[in-house]
Amino acid sequence: MMLELGLAILGAFILQAVLSMLQMKHFSKEFMKLRRQGRVACGRQAGGFRAGAIVMFLLDDEGIIREARKMEGVTFLARVKPMSGFEGRYIGDLTGDEVETKNKNLRKAVLDAALTYRKFVSGEPITPPPSPFQLAAINVRNALQRRKVWG
Repeated sequence: MMLELGLAILGAFILQAVLSMLQMKHFSKEFMKLRRQGRVACGRQAGGFRAGAIVMFLLDDEGIIREARKMEGVTFLARVKPMSGFEGRYIGDLTGDEVETKNKNLRKAVLDAALTYRKFVSGEPITPPPSPFQLAAINVRNALQRRKVWG
């Protein structure tokens, strides 16, 4: 009984890993299509248990959006799709209100792309957000510091 359960969990883990790799391959292919045409600004917002979002904006030399794409969803089934309403806008002026959806993470991804572009143009370093493991370590360290167990 335990062996079957263990094998089922292992099989599900392997299947999820393979399907996630296929999703990453699809995203990379779509990114490279845009990249061959010019500069691309990306923004992302992890979703946790909600739908996460990634946006890509193809830009001209002045930062005007020529094409916009998005990938949003909770599972490996999410695919890159066109996103309308952004063509002709300057990426540095985006506020997130341009997104015609209730998905807050998509709005945050648009804002992240605009912020990343502004940092790039001004020469500021672009630091990646902490991973879930880094966030957990930071939270543990902060909790220990509050209790004066550490540092």
